[in-house]
Amino acid sequence: MTGSRATGMPEDWLAAVAASAAASCRVPADLLGGYLPMLADAAIDGRRPAPRDLDAVRELGRQAAARGIAASAAVDLYLSAAWRLWRELPAVARSRDPEKVRGAAEAVLRVLDDAVGVLVDGHQSERRELIRHEEALRREFVDDLLRGDADVSRMVQRAEPFGIDLGAPHHVALAEPVDGDATVDRAAVALERRVVDRFGDRDVLVATKDGRVVVVVPGTAGGPSSEAGLALGTALHRELDRSSRRWRVAAGRAFPGAYGIARSYEEAREALGLAGRLALDTEVVNPRDLLVHRVLGRDQAAIVDLVHDVLGPLERSRGGAALLLETLLAYFSAGDVATEAARRLHVSVRTVTYRLARVAELTGHSVAVPDQRFALHAAALGARLLDWPARALPADP
Repeated sequence: MTGSRATGMPEDWLAAVAASAAASCRVPADLLGGYLPMLADAAIDGRRPAPRDLDAVRELGRQAAARGIAASAAVDLYLSAAWRLWRELPAVARSRDPEKVRGAAEAVLRVLDDAVGVLVDGHQSERRELIRHEEALRREFVDDLLRGDADVSRMVQRAEPFGIDLGAPHHVALAEPVDGDATVDRAAVALERRVVDRFGDRDVLVATKDGRVVVVVPGTAGGPSSEAGLALGTALHRELDRSSRRWRVAAGRAFPGAYGIARSYEEAREALGLAGRLALDTEVVNPRDLLVHRVLGRDQAAIVDLVHDVLGPLERSRGGAALLLETLLAYFSAGDVATEAARRLHVSVRTVTYRLARVAELTGHSVAVPDQRFALHAAALGARLLDWPARALPADP
């Protein structure tokens, strides 16, 4: 089309208006599409845009979003083009009649309102689709990253858009709500801002997985450090503690390489799992403190045998094994100090010493003999892992 549908005038002036508005807003002029002829027709003969015209503008909004142009910038372009067009209308389209000018202005404003509305609608629609697509890619990437995808070269390429250098060491921290309240998505958004403020936006990733917040941050080049992981977990818990919910946090040590993130994640995941199974009160779990439990838990057949052979005789006690096992665990947790164990159990010291003597009588293992004490302690920890005697020991581990 070489001229305005209403006047047949050359459209060079419309191209000049488009170029001026685009240069002022720093947005490509092609996003105006057929918008300026729509405005010109409205100003000259009051013509309203057809549905197909507005559909074309909506598509331009989608294109703007796909090209990374903000909705505010696209709207600014349309507003800037509108007032420039009104100022540059050809003299033959002007009128000395105030009513005609008022009518033309009203028609232009209506088209402007319609066009901006569908432009923003198209932009938001495309942005929602892009966000859904990005979230799907992010979830898939996070799953593969934490699992330790075998295709290292492909993982390195996929990590680049997220700013993750897989050659560098990384910590993985996990946070889960203690009360099971499903607030992890909101917590992840809030925590991401804090993490980026502290570590920058490179080598940082915050996501959700299996009802937990996953935080990946850069580690140090000095090798794995449980102290650094504990400091990270403490810092993250401090941020999460701003909410009204209780959180438990664990951070794995930092490991380098493509599998380092998966290794750190597994360490943090196992620590949280053990903390839950052991019903620990601590809100920041140090994986190092659970090393013995991890060793015990990885050979279930051996630990079942140990619990059965060492602590099984406690079931012959009049009150069952639970009370004597609780006393053993309290005694070991108190550093083998009977008075402190008695305080924690809310019983007398004499009761604690009596129960320990009863354990020795039934099992043949005394806490006073180093080798036997170790066997009792390992068996007691294993019993807690297996939730024995509340649950029967597995018949075929």
